[in-house]
Amino acid sequence: MSELPPPIPEADTHCPYCALQCGTQLRGDREVGVKVRPADFPVNRGRLCQKGWTAPDVLAAADRLTRPWVRRPDGRLAKASWDVALDRVAEGLRAIRAQHGPDGVAVFGGGGLTNEKAYLLGKFARLALGTSQIDYNGRFCMSSAAAAGNTAFGLDRGLPFPVTDLRGAQTVLLAGANIAETMPPLMQHLDQAELIVMDPRRTATAERAALHLQPAPGTDLALALGLLHIAAVEGLLDRDYIRERTHGFDAALRRAMSWWPERVETLTGVPAGAQRRAVRMLAEARSAYVLTGRGVEQHSTGTDTVAGFINLALALGLPGRTGSGYGCLTGQGNGQGGREHGQKADQLPGYRSITEPSARAHVAGVWGVAPGELPGPGRSAYELLDALGTEQGPRGLLVFGSNPVVSAPRSAHVADRLASLDLLVVADFVPSETARMADVVLPVTQWAEEEGTLTNLEGRVLRRRSLLSPPPQVRSDLQVLRDLAARLGEPADRYPTAPREVFDELRAASRGGRADYSGISYRRLDAGESLHWPCPDTPEPHPGTPRLFLDRFAHPDGKARFTAVDFQGPAEDLSSDYPLYATTGRVLAHYQSGAQTRRVAELTEAVPEPFVEVHPDTAVRSGVEDGSLARVSSARGTMTARVRVDPTMRLDTVFTPFHFPGTGRANLFTHPALDPRSGMPAFKVCAVRLDPQSGVTP
Repeated sequence: MSELPPPIPEADTHCPYCALQCGTQLRGDREVGVKVRPADFPVNRGRLCQKGWTAPDVLAAADRLTRPWVRRPDGRLAKASWDVALDRVAEGLRAIRAQHGPDGVAVFGGGGLTNEKAYLLGKFARLALGTSQIDYNGRFCMSSAAAAGNTAFGLDRGLPFPVTDLRGAQTVLLAGANIAETMPPLMQHLDQAELIVMDPRRTATAERAALHLQPAPGTDLALALGLLHIAAVEGLLDRDYIRERTHGFDAALRRAMSWWPERVETLTGVPAGAQRRAVRMLAEARSAYVLTGRGVEQHSTGTDTVAGFINLALALGLPGRTGSGYGCLTGQGNGQGGREHGQKADQLPGYRSITEPSARAHVAGVWGVAPGELPGPGRSAYELLDALGTEQGPRGLLVFGSNPVVSAPRSAHVADRLASLDLLVVADFVPSETARMADVVLPVTQWAEEEGTLTNLEGRVLRRRSLLSPPPQVRSDLQVLRDLAARLGEPADRYPTAPREVFDELRAASRGGRADYSGISYRRLDAGESLHWPCPDTPEPHPGTPRLFLDRFAHPDGKARFTAVDFQGPAEDLSSDYPLYATTGRVLAHYQSGAQTRRVAELTEAVPEPFVEVHPDTAVRSGVEDGSLARVSSARGTMTARVRVDPTMRLDTVFTPFHFPGTGRANLFTHPALDPRSGMPAFKVCAVRLDPQSGVTP
């Protein structure tokens, strides 16, 4: 009797893309291929977007990195053994540190790394390298909302309530968020709600709105101030809530009172009547939410802008109430956990401040070193990239899980800075545009080949489970960090390679911090428990905290803070040379720098090239036609894109997605002006002109 074939492997895990972290079930192997189907997980309830359905295709990408690459003397990248590659990295790091000191080397991480990778990367940077120069691409994601949330509430978690709470909402204001394209499964939770969508474009989300507010790019804060003004003048404030649960309202209101509706209309283009309707919809709803996204955060005044919308939510009595609230729609898959545990320049694990003596002492104790051995805060992401190769900046850079050649503002300048380095090392699973510039490329595991945890936009800690073994010459990021640390003279056992061991250490390091994971374990997660941080280690297992702020906010007195903010305008005004606003964003088919999604045939066919959306009248004035090639130019650079004429666009605005490389990089023209509190660049607005371009497809 013939033997039965072995069973086809299966695994329950989560989508590798956005912070919704939809539950998925994988089945297959490398021989038969991997298939995915959606799980009945709370955030996606049996649905996936186009990216989620096609995610397994990246596992079989034709140019998957399976061997280390090392740059030869003739300038070409060639395959090498792991020993040769790691020795080259270690020798280069030692040489740079000897000449330039510990801060001569830097680390740039990613918001898609698991909690374990993010934690060990921060530990490696601060102990094995001794550098303060570590930050990550999540700085480009929701850092402004984090800064504003910490100020207002004493704690930053994307959504301080479960996604499923939105199903009961009557009215939801989406400020700068196009979730129908960026997080499509989330839309089902808003089916019963009246949506107010604030976006300069008539997006797929705005199409489903009861009310679309279409402000000029860069004027979001003026609109937020105007909405607060209306709430006060029309008697729609929750005075009892303001008195009992907040501080600072009077100062915030004084700023808003100079922004009457007609003044706001003149600046933003949003009719005064639409402003009044929006406030009444929120104030009169039995259940209302204010949710912000990248559209209001990615500005040089992003923190103040988010604070303006938090002020509105507080004035209406929404945060910290069952059935209502404020939240930020986190972007990257582990943008939340990635900054909580040590990738951010100013933070230690557990969301601790790196300048706080007690925080330093706690983490140093877990790591077995003296607090004085820990470096202080370093540069924020763009400041770090801008300083590379300069006299006072790092001469070597290690990149894990990021592609700044495409994703960073003023990207041609960033590429020049990377090219000036003595050593550039990239750990990735595909040859991204940044990897192709590297001196050493290290092939690492993909999502379906590794174990770990991630933290989604609700603060829910999730288990990533492996389906496949990695290719023979591919190593995990944890192994890479251990092997490099050992070559640099660190005890190898200080850098565990088993994700479960790393997570147990992370639990200890986070104990007592604002993001306390000490009560969360693989055992509890594998048993199916749904655990949101903070989840401290208590005698009786703590159930986690799915809803924050119901009794008190995280400030010592339990009260939230209004922030007195005022409109300052974007970092760059229109001029005769650059008469149009440009704003950038995502499209349904692609994700972030496109390094993964541009390798999926179905997604590439859906959106094969960069484009620029423009109003028909603006196209005529600019001398471009629908379907033609055009140049979008700012004072910093020029991209080439295919024209899409769209009558719903504002006459003064063009839009381009940022997923494409080469001359199609939207970040060739974006402005690097930074928010002074968050370090967020001004991705969402700059002054450009539109000109015809003859030539080949970009």
